[in-house]
Amino acid sequence: MKTIARQDTEIAVDLDTEFKPLTADEARELRAKNPSVSPWRVVAGQLVVGLVVALAAWGLTGRQNLGWSAAYGAIAVVIPSAVFARGLTGRFSSLNPGTAVFGFFLWEMVKMALSVAMLIAAPRLITALSWPAMLVGLVVTMKAAWLAVMFSPRRRQQRDE
Repeated sequence: MKTIARQDTEIAVDLDTEFKPLTADEARELRAKNPSVSPWRVVAGQLVVGLVVALAAWGLTGRQNLGWSAAYGAIAVVIPSAVFARGLTGRFSSLNPGTAVFGFFLWEMVKMALSVAMLIAAPRLITALSWPAMLVGLVVTMKAAWLAVMFSPRRRQQRDE
């Protein structure tokens, strides 16, 4: 047991000696190289993908209720994501690190509660609801967040070089 504790201490000491804080210029350069992706860009990407899924469900099957079900699944992702993005970009979002972390968790909980509430309300709002179509719309729209990251300006710039 003592050798394990000693090894952990040695690793911690090694990490401390390797850590070098960035200067203001280095931090500015790092931010310029790696810009963050706007949460609104993610919401817009999810909205477009959700619309495509709903139209595809309707067009491929010819059944309007499948299109509406898939669209509702997409909406159950997009609306909570928009509420989350608004909460993160709000006035109190970056007062201090503690507030920012609390705000992130608070808005994430609001987003999840809103999504669950929308799913519970689905049978009352959509006539002839198709749960499989709704879940396809929900999952595909949820995964569309990765597309916004993949097609961010930084990624395109790195691919062009």
